[in-house]
Amino acid sequence: MQIRVGYEIVYECPQPTPMILTLHVHASRASDLVTPDHLHTSPPIPVTAYHDSYGNWCSRIVAPYGQLMLTTDALLNDRGQPDPVVQSAYQHEVQELPAETLLFLLGSRYCETDLLTMTAWQLFGNGPTGWGRVQAVCDYVNRHIEFGYQHARVTKTAKEVFNERVGVCRDYTHLAIAFCRCLNIPARYCTGYLSDIGMPPPYGTMDFAAWFEVYLGGQWHTFDARNNKPYIGRVLIARGRDAADVAITSTFGPNKLLSFKVWTDEVV
Repeated sequence: MQIRVGYEIVYECPQPTPMILTLHVHASRASDLVTPDHLHTSPPIPVTAYHDSYGNWCSRIVAPYGQLMLTTDALLNDRGQPDPVVQSAYQHEVQELPAETLLFLLGSRYCETDLLTMTAWQLFGNGPTGWGRVQAVCDYVNRHIEFGYQHARVTKTAKEVFNERVGVCRDYTHLAIAFCRCLNIPARYCTGYLSDIGMPPPYGTMDFAAWFEVYLGGQWHTFDARNNKPYIGRVLIARGRDAADVAITSTFGPNKLLSFKVWTDEVV
């Protein structure tokens, strides 16, 4: 199957403002692109690109005074299958983990493992390990949090999500990641496009989505505590320790977000 993805984002800046943009489809999906997701700006301005330390494709710009529109419209091939479920995936002993996964065992800006370790072991320490343990985390987080855009707060951490019991997809993801790390399972934050393909209506307003990956059985696997079910057409943009590493835009000066649209649709 093929999926059309894209966005239209409009900022207004009172002065020239440097920005870092993390908006490109991840390099792991580059071979699937039929029409590339080139970043277009209106008015036209210089754009330079680089790979960050997590392997994400980023762009640097200086937004001019006034309004700036950022857009892309891409087409990519997709296998059209739900996220794989591998219930036999086992949990590694910490001393057996590859060195590159160890960073994702540590606490980070939004995932305070030091504050949640005792809670995590009380909740999940007597249950299954491996895939079953991560699924138990997702089940708990999905039940524990009430979803609502009105509950969004850019400073909200996993501990605060646990206490407040409300949030958006990034909050579900941060709490699940923190619990997994407390349980010695490497977990990393993901952001990207997530369609409603194969899901019954009604459909909500499209947005970028957050989910996470854990390292089990020698490879990384996808989990989604917000939706808590396999999805079709998940398109990765970026990975990191938490949302701080994969912000869609990082701005270095005053600005106002005027418009924000995202689309991800099956092409039939």
